[in-house]
Amino acid sequence: MAFVPLANRVLVEREEQSNTTASGIIIPDTAKEKPLQGKVVAVGPDAIEAGINEGDTVVFADFSGMEITIEGTKYLILLSKEILGLIK
Repeated sequence: MAFVPLANRVLVEREEQSNTTASGIIIPDTAKEKPLQGKVVAVGPDAIEAGINEGDTVVFADFSGMEITIEGTKYLILLSKEILGLIK
């Protein structure tokens, strides 16, 4: 990938949500909510200083960041301050 985030920006790929509930009900694509967590793909230098690294799973707010498409894959560009926490 040729994308390198600048400053305190982080490139995140959202984790896909399951199509069925625990009880077996199938959720149509139109009713799905966008996932609020994802895997960090690339990190800017200032975000590394904030403790965010490539491969981390992060949680972010509902309407944060900017969506982009690179090579057919959808990503989210977030500021490090928009990341609410890390999932370990």
